[in-house]
Amino acid sequence: MIWKVRKSVLKGTISVPPSKSHTIRALLIATLADGESIIESPLLEGDGKSALDAALGLGAQADIAGSTLRLKGVWPDMSRGPECLYLGNSGTGTSLFTSAAALGSKPRTFDGDQSLRSRPMKPLLEALGRLGARYAIHQKKGDVPFTITGPLKGGETEVVAVNSQFLSSLLLSAPLAEKETIIIVKNLHEKPYVEMTLWWLDRMNISYAVSENFTVFTIPGSQRYKNFRRRIPGDFSSATFGAVAAALTGGPVTLDNIDFTDPQGDKEVFAVLEHMGVAVEKRNDSAVVSRSDTLKGAPIDLNRMPDALPALAVLGCLAEGSTALCNVQQARIKETDRIKVMCEELGRMGALVEEREDGLVVHASRLTGCRVNGHYDHRVVMALCLAGMIAEGETIIETAEAAAVTYPGFADDFKKAGANIEVGE
Repeated sequence: MIWKVRKSVLKGTISVPPSKSHTIRALLIATLADGESIIESPLLEGDGKSALDAALGLGAQADIAGSTLRLKGVWPDMSRGPECLYLGNSGTGTSLFTSAAALGSKPRTFDGDQSLRSRPMKPLLEALGRLGARYAIHQKKGDVPFTITGPLKGGETEVVAVNSQFLSSLLLSAPLAEKETIIIVKNLHEKPYVEMTLWWLDRMNISYAVSENFTVFTIPGSQRYKNFRRRIPGDFSSATFGAVAAALTGGPVTLDNIDFTDPQGDKEVFAVLEHMGVAVEKRNDSAVVSRSDTLKGAPIDLNRMPDALPALAVLGCLAEGSTALCNVQQARIKETDRIKVMCEELGRMGALVEEREDGLVVHASRLTGCRVNGHYDHRVVMALCLAGMIAEGETIIETAEAAAVTYPGFADDFKKAGANIEVGE
């Protein structure tokens, strides 16, 4: 699929889709729970569908009615379902469900598309190996596909958490291991996603202890998840694109279905926008964003919100001076190497952008529409669409279908708000 994008001015209201990160955690916990859980407004397309497929693959039973999902968990039988799980493009789903699969004694093989096969998984597999699991990696040049076999027994392990999903995976499944688990954490990035995981553990009444700097976690064993009912909040990572679009094109744009009391790290993007000169009005369950007279470049530490890099790289093109997006080296191990890809694709459009080991430096630039490639990365596709809204002429974006991974209605929502997007084959 391609998108053809021309200059646009966005105004109106955009309803932010459900959070992918919350949805996958809810699906995992419901799978491991005893009884039927009710999840309201989950994201069940793209990565959410992959996670639901993984839940069903572990033996959970699902019933979907409208925007409500009823999921019957598998506890205490952790060895139901088929031996092979296909997770498509979902790195989060793969990471989180790997530890869950290791709770049972059945060998489980995880696989996915070409992008997923390029993602690192060995740090998590090694950490699980120290807790009683066995694993085998089935290709020489990557970590996926792999097979994991439990059951987890508990004990002490360490994990390199440059991808925070590895730590979240251990934290979500360790309570169900027989014995106490101690996790030594090294090189933690994306801390807010771990805080989100702890938010879920707190609401499930799971006991744990954590050191002040998040370097040591202690989780008692033989705990249980009970069935629950919870509504999935809006996704701040997706809200970033509407907020940046308003800042780029004028606005005002009202973003509905977001809760600033939620633990999602990407809500900090709104503070970044204000610092750069964007007008932001926060309300109870929404925010109104519009462009001010002047956008100012600034150094921005993105370690806590790496998914914002593609959109903020586009915003940097209209900001006075330079915008340094730094301390976000983990952006290189997402669906693509987002640092490299955004540098290349914005460069094709005329952006003055420098690639650094841990991020990008973007200078004020005039963009010209051309043919660009989203590299099957949902956030890159949506960011390039924002670039097309401020570029001269027409921008054609390849692999635009990837946006559906986290934001299935992106094109329709933005067109209703004034975006000049034409969808083609």
